[in-house]
Amino acid sequence: MAGMTDASLRETIIQRLEASHVEVTDMSGGCGQAFTTLIVSPRFQGLTSLKRHRLVNAALKEEIASIHAWTAKCKTPQEYERDVIASTDQTMGGTA
Repeated sequence: MAGMTDASLRETIIQRLEASHVEVTDMSGGCGQAFTTLIVSPRFQGLTSLKRHRLVNAALKEEIASIHAWTAKCKTPQEYERDVIASTDQTMGGTA
């Protein structure tokens, strides 16, 4: 039985978590059995890291049960924007 695709998992995350940005990487060589994700959602606002992961795990309970390995980074839109700006500054060699 083939595993899920990164595209289908991405769409599910967007719908269930109202995510504004999602990156899904299939780490299993295309088998759909191991994924790493970056999920950006306003629903994470005010939640601890543990509560964010519990929210994601509850929203994706069936999908997570069908895969072998799962890693999620959960950020608010503000945290993601801050990280992107910091990354851009480092890449460009600039200082803030």
